[in-house]
Amino acid sequence: MMIFAAVLSVLLAIVALAAGLPKVRLTGDIPAQLQAGGLSATLVRFIGLAELAAAGGLITGLFWPPIGIAAAAGFALLLIGAVGFHAKAGDYADAKTRGGAMAPIVLTVVAGAVLAVTA
Repeated sequence: MMIFAAVLSVLLAIVALAAGLPKVRLTGDIPAQLQAGGLSATLVRFIGLAELAAAGGLITGLFWPPIGIAAAAGFALLLIGAVGFHAKAGDYADAKTRGGAMAPIVLTVVAGAVLAVTA
């Protein structure tokens, strides 16, 4: 079971790192779309920092499980906020944006799986 938790944690950390870096640097399409959706540059950077912290916590959690549990829980909460943002923006109703908006839902399930097998 620990191998499964480690694999999920590493995959989730890679996703968090890939999602957080552009937001912190405010480069690419996603930060621009978030700002166009009403979020300030400061908030986008804060979200990116939270994602980077989650990535670090998930990797650290491989060696100290309480940190990994906290990181997975925090990342799940952040992702629930992302689902709410997408729902408010109407992304689930639009066929063009639905695919990208599903990512936070899937990642929330993965974060929940990390919590379930680690705790």
